[in-house]
Amino acid sequence: MKRIITAFTLLLFCIISVAQQAPDYSEFILTPKAPDTPRINGPKIYGARPGADFLYRIPASGTRPLSFSAKGLPAGLKLDAAKGIISGKVRRNGVYKVQISVSNALGSDTRELCIEIGERIALTPPMGWNSWNCWGDRVTAENILNAARALERSGLADYGWNYVNIDDGWQGRRGGKYNAIQPNAKFPDMKALGDSLHARGFKFGIYSGPWVITYAGHIGSSCDNLDGTYWWVEEGSVNENYRIDLKKYDKGELCAFGKYSFAGADARQWADWGVDYLKYDWFLNDVWWLKDMREALDATGRDIVYSVSNATRVCLAPDMVKYANCWRTAGDIQDTWGSVSNIAFDRGSAWTGYAGPGRWPDADMMVLGQVGGWEGGTPHWTRLTPWEQYSHVTLWAMLASPLLIGCDLDAIDDFTLSLLTNPEVLEVNQDALGMMGVRNVFGPSKHQTVYVKRLEDGTLAVALFNISGEEKTVSFVPRDLGLLGVQTIRDLWRQKDMGKVQDKQRWEVKLPPHGCALYRLSPGVTERKMEGKWWEIQ
Repeated sequence: MKRIITAFTLLLFCIISVAQQAPDYSEFILTPKAPDTPRINGPKIYGARPGADFLYRIPASGTRPLSFSAKGLPAGLKLDAAKGIISGKVRRNGVYKVQISVSNALGSDTRELCIEIGERIALTPPMGWNSWNCWGDRVTAENILNAARALERSGLADYGWNYVNIDDGWQGRRGGKYNAIQPNAKFPDMKALGDSLHARGFKFGIYSGPWVITYAGHIGSSCDNLDGTYWWVEEGSVNENYRIDLKKYDKGELCAFGKYSFAGADARQWADWGVDYLKYDWFLNDVWWLKDMREALDATGRDIVYSVSNATRVCLAPDMVKYANCWRTAGDIQDTWGSVSNIAFDRGSAWTGYAGPGRWPDADMMVLGQVGGWEGGTPHWTRLTPWEQYSHVTLWAMLASPLLIGCDLDAIDDFTLSLLTNPEVLEVNQDALGMMGVRNVFGPSKHQTVYVKRLEDGTLAVALFNISGEEKTVSFVPRDLGLLGVQTIRDLWRQKDMGKVQDKQRWEVKLPPHGCALYRLSPGVTERKMEGKWWEIQ
């Protein structure tokens, strides 16, 4: 009998292993291999408030070891030359132009980093990893540490992926110095966890919501009792990690705002732990609870990115711009083309004009690699086709959405890595101008969609999408996009100049079903004096 059980267990393990084996998409990889010589990646601007803890890991690729240097750092900041981590505190407001350099045995690279000390943070969309799509509410401290190690090991950290965020599932009961939410047994030492992430140059994210209970069944940041006790916890109607079984109770009754807000207590506790990012989750979002947590975070004196979830309505746009750094534009994403296209093409378009430095409409976590751990599910490889995955990343880059990976980083494959480590594509998302891509109204629309995004240097990012289920030719005319003269067309996924086109010429490309092309047109919008008849300008 024991041998039968052992054989069955082995067979089950083999079935699961085969089911979770990464598909071989090597033939679809477009991004060239990164050179061994050093290259600085990531945003060209970074913001912090005066007196707040400053932490910036310089994203740089190239053969290790690398050596870093910086000229023009403001007083109060120091650079770890071996790790490339800038830290400290800056007391005085100002804009500081810093020359950062990286070198190895093969060469060097230098770039200007603009450090803005003032009232704005999150000057480019946050990039990082979130636990929900992989681990759901089963997440542990070791999962978080493993994710940080994997960001380094895979090279993702070298491209600016620097937030490591715990989603729902860490909460225990209230207590401690502030009577704030304390962690459950899966997270024995939150302060040590945050310190470990910071030592690697990563930012530390956490999750809560203003209801008495969160979506996964843990306590939230409000309560009906002034002492911060919850009847289901006191009665023992929770598991060993203080999660209530929502199948046994009326979720609609529990998902409610409590009489008393504990936002101030919770925010102070998070600040003590070194938290840098808060995902605050409820529906329908409202102004009172939105503002309540904003004021609580500000009162801590710590720079904590405030990310509001979920499915924010456009009528709250002025309030989101005022109080939040990021806000979700739709419900939870699924790894289907219908979900991705609805969030991007339909929901995303409603927020055109509201994006900018410090305020980002959030299209949700990315469904690439091995996902599906939500709601207790078994992780599986994304159901998006390779070309749908290209369109997924391209859309998030064009929409200036926060970029949060949700897959198991220990199982990440070469194709997924190629999608997430293309510096020219990421530069579109991280552009300092902060403009959100908009849909172009010119040209055929039955099977194609064209998005344009002005970049800080005047060049134009142009994304073409085949929204049909068959191979189609998609196109654009530079003049229809507002460009004059000759434009150089650079394919960002292939990192290759494809040729030049006159402003009145049509550029065409064949794309597979749900496929895309992403170009950068230069010089784009120029300031040179135009002379002659407008239709004759070259």
